[in-house]
Amino acid sequence: MIDLEPVARPDAPLARRNPVAKLAAALLFAFPLLATLDPVAPAIAIAIELAVLPLFGVRYRVLFRRVWPLLAAAGGVLVTLVLFAADRSGRVLLDAGPVVVTSAVLLTALGLVLRLFAVALPGVIVFATTDPTDLADALVQNARAPARFAIGALAAFRLLPLLGQEWQMIVMARRARGVEAGRNPVAKLRLFVSTAFTLLVGAIRRGTRLAVAMDARGFDAGVPRTVARRQHFGAADWLLVVVAMALAFTALGVSVVLGTFRPLIG
Repeated sequence: MIDLEPVARPDAPLARRNPVAKLAAALLFAFPLLATLDPVAPAIAIAIELAVLPLFGVRYRVLFRRVWPLLAAAGGVLVTLVLFAADRSGRVLLDAGPVVVTSAVLLTALGLVLRLFAVALPGVIVFATTDPTDLADALVQNARAPARFAIGALAAFRLLPLLGQEWQMIVMARRARGVEAGRNPVAKLRLFVSTAFTLLVGAIRRGTRLAVAMDARGFDAGVPRTVARRQHFGAADWLLVVVAMALAFTALGVSVVLGTFRPLIG
């Protein structure tokens, strides 16, 4: 069953901002967080992102239901560090033969998991509150991106929701033919890989047909294109970009200060 509930309210204060401004704010907010492994900075960033969520018109319940792949990625990071982390310093919390969990391992895992959420959430919020056509228009008008790139990104953005529908159709078609894994985990993994490969082949074929159709309609003619809807980049958009960058460096500054005083507190 396809969820038709809207992700965000288009009349929210920050949802109305220029798409390029929102994209630049997300990049400037997330990029500095890659410079630290300390869990304090990404934790502050996540708190800021959740606090401004109503200003983008995004419901918490809908957002949490749509970011579940991040939970799977976080679990993978945690398991990988527990099994293969090189730094095993600190207090030993669990010693089960080859699996040794220390306080340093948990601190590193916590930092990476929080950073994963802190970097991914701004992108989720931006694309949930941006119309694909407005984004393509803003990239051409405000970011001076080539029209070929912007229109191609628009087409890909429009086709992206079809992947989930096609995945469901492939699964239901195989189930109707009796192809099921049952309770066998190996068979489930094999069926998942096979379904993913089928989806990839279908996506490549659709992309090829779409590219040929767009070329036939003159999307790559090299002739300057007219603009149907103007995308204005005003003072409020600049303010959003500056505030996002300031908040990111504030989170880093708090992390550095707490890291400096942590030995004194301990």
